[in-house]
Amino acid sequence: MPLRAEHVEVGDELPARTVTVTRQGLVRYAGASEDFNPVHWNPRVAREAGLPDVIAHGMLTMAIAARTVTDWAGDPAAVVEYRTRFSRPVVVPDDPDGASVEVGGRVVACLDDGLVRLDLVVTSGGTKVLSDARVTVRLTS
Repeated sequence: MPLRAEHVEVGDELPARTVTVTRQGLVRYAGASEDFNPVHWNPRVAREAGLPDVIAHGMLTMAIAARTVTDWAGDPAAVVEYRTRFSRPVVVPDDPDGASVEVGGRVVACLDDGLVRLDLVVTSGGTKVLSDARVTVRLTS
């Protein structure tokens, strides 16, 4: 059920979410997105590009964060604006554990028309991987 604007206050925290990203998941995402850049699956190419290892797709990282918001809002169509900067890549080791992406956030403004602005904190291995992650959602009134 969609969250209602009158039930939200500045300072409210979103439920934290941790998502595991594995190499197998990267292959699936590459197929779905048609982004077959070899830095997402070939360690040699990733290292030649100056990366420590294979990295997750930036858009996958953004999608994990957005899913946290849409689950909280109860409606994937609630997102009206989403912006961020990629600050560090999510390095995905070649093991069954993969990499964890942790997402948290809080309400920073309740605006007119049921609009709510959220700031997100997205990390992997204790390092912030998205900076200035801000989402505006429209909640039902």
